[in-house]
Amino acid sequence: MDRNHPHRQLALMRQSFFDQGYLDEQFIQLEELQDDANPNFVEEVVTSYYRDSARLILNIEQALEKKPLDFNKLDGYMHQFKGSSSSIGAEKVKAESTQFREYCRAGNGEGCIRTFQQLKKEYTTLKKKLEAYFQLARQAGPSETACRPK
Repeated sequence: MDRNHPHRQLALMRQSFFDQGYLDEQFIQLEELQDDANPNFVEEVVTSYYRDSARLILNIEQALEKKPLDFNKLDGYMHQFKGSSSSIGAEKVKAESTQFREYCRAGNGEGCIRTFQQLKKEYTTLKKKLEAYFQLARQAGPSETACRPK
C-alpha cells in the first residue's frame, strides 16, 4: 500500500476546509508554529478553543433568554468569541460573529437570535471537521511541514 496515501488524504481534507471557507490564513500560521518539539500544537490550540468557547456560547445563550436583551453584554461576549475564533482561523464562525455584533449595534434581537443559531451550526460543523482531520493526522503520522493552500 502507498505509504503517502493517508498524507495525501489528509492534505485533500485540509485543502477542502480552505476551499469551502471554513478556515483562513490564521490556521496556516498556527501550523507554522508546530514543530518536532510540539507536534500536536495545532490540535492542542483548537481543543483549547473549543473548551473555552463553550463557556462563551453558554453565556450568550443565557443572555439571549433575558428580556429585555442587553445588547452591550451580548456584544461583549461575542467580541470575545470572535477573537477566539479568529485566533484559530475559523472563517465562517468569525463571519457569523461579525453579523451578530452588527445586529447588537442595531438593537435587532431577532437578527441576533437568527445569526446565533447559524453561528452554532458553523461552529459545530467546523468542530466535527477538525476532529476528523486530527484523528486522520494521528493515524497518518508525522509528515512534512505545513504548506499554504493553493
